[in-house]
Formats: sequence, structure tokens, C-alpha cells
Amino acid sequence: MKILLVDGTIFGRKTGVVLETIQQNIAKYNAEYDLEILSFSKLQHQILDGSPLNDDMKYMIQQFEEADAYIFASPVFQASIPGVLKNAFDMIPPKAMRYKPAAIVANGGTTQHHLVVEQQLKPILDYFRTLVTPNYVYTHSAHFNEQNEIIDEDVLSRLDELARVFVHYCEMSRNLKLAAVEA
Repeated sequence: MKILLVDGTIFGRKTGVVLETIQQNIAKYNAEYDLEILSFSKLQHQILDGSPLNDDMKYMIQQFEEADAYIFASPVFQASIPGVLKNAFDMIPPKAMRYKPAAIVANGGTTQHHLVVEQQLKPILDYFRTLVTPNYVYTHSAHFNEQNEIIDEDVLSRLDELARVFVHYCEMSRNLKLAAVEA
């Protein structure tokens, strides 16, 4: 099973650190998964404006289409998700993520911005009909030290729990696929 861990920003390091922690946790629960981090900071982004897509955007779309499940990591800027993440969602075909497991982590400068997950990310993933885990993890600046290492034990525990639940969703989605084939 291919798991795509999406670092949905071109700025900063905190979302990448959170994804790396989740990657380790998922591997602990199921070492057979193919885990890949897709860092938006390494792609040449283009605005979806009707012009032909560049190679990086074609690659990004292909990664979304080929993945069996997703972990989305987003910073919160100005009480919203980054434009590159929204632009990526606009490029993905509507059925590409259908009935595939997804989990969400977000990071912001204040504790109040956790609602961005509820108000923006969950509705977008619902549109794609992903199987969104009921738990998400929101971090803020105080959860990291100056080297961007997670120092909050509760956050580390919640990231582990998110990985555990996500792995169960992945296994459940396999059974859904099997049931569809048998029917």
C-alpha cells in the first residue's frame, strides 16, 4: 500500500518534522507500507489557469492518483491553508482520492487556528470522498524547540495515536476494495 505524506507548503520546516514523526509511527504499526513524503517545497508550482501543466505538476497529480492513502500536513497562514495546497487540490481529478484513507495534521502560530482543519481541510477532503480519520493533530509554535524538534509529549502521543488509527483505516479500505471486487 502506497501512503503519500503531503507537506503542503513551500515555507518552513515544522510540517515536514510532523510528517517525519508520523512516517516513523506508521512504519512501527505496519512496516510493509510504502511511505513517501511529497514536499511541495521541492516542486515548481504553477497556478491552475488552463495552460499546459509543467512536469512537476504532472508528477504531483500522478503521485496523488497512484497513492492508496494520504496524510496531509498544512501550516495555517492568515487563518487559511496555503495557496499551493488549495491549488494542488484544484488540479487533482475528483475521483483520484475517492474512498482512500486520509489523515490531517496542521501547524499554526496560535492555538485558535485549529479550526482551519474543521472549516477548510475536512470539507475539501469530504468533497473528494476520502475516508478521513476522526482524529487530527494541530500543533503550534510552543510545541517545537528552536531546532524545530517536537518537544511536547502530548503532541508526540497524539501523533502516534493518529498513525495507529490511520493504519486501521488503511486496513479497512483494503477490505472495502475486496468486498467491491467480490460483489
